[in-house]
Amino acid sequence: MSSFFAFLKRMRFINRWSLMRNTEIENIQEHSLEVAMVAHNLGAIKNEYFGGNIDINKVAVIAMYHEVSEIFTGDMPTPIKYFDPKLRELYGEVETLAQEKMLSTLPDRLQSVYKPILVDAEASPEWPLVKAADTISAYMKCVKELKAG
Repeated sequence: MSSFFAFLKRMRFINRWSLMRNTEIENIQEHSLEVAMVAHNLGAIKNEYFGGNIDINKVAVIAMYHEVSEIFTGDMPTPIKYFDPKLRELYGEVETLAQEKMLSTLPDRLQSVYKPILVDAEASPEWPLVKAADTISAYMKCVKELKAG
């Protein structure tokens, strides 16, 4: 039996923003859904208003899984992740190992379906929209925290 979904269930226990005071705790499961919804909308805007050719369903699915490596690594605070280029490169390698570990929890026949989503997502044309949605989500969190005092 695959442990894929058992690992995914851990997402709700991994909190974000560990270096910040939070009036409302946010976990990576909630965050991933928000990013997926924003990314889906960004893809629709790109296609409808700017003549894009983005698969908006694929961008949403990639966004749903974009934090999956943190199931194994935890949430690395952004200031630490980008403190030094060498550290960012090393953390990128750790993220890749975690993504590959997650992929390995699936049956062999499903791994080819999930590899583009879990391991190779950053090479896809949808990835820039996922990153933009991730940034928008962070901004929305900051606005919410500022309003809460």
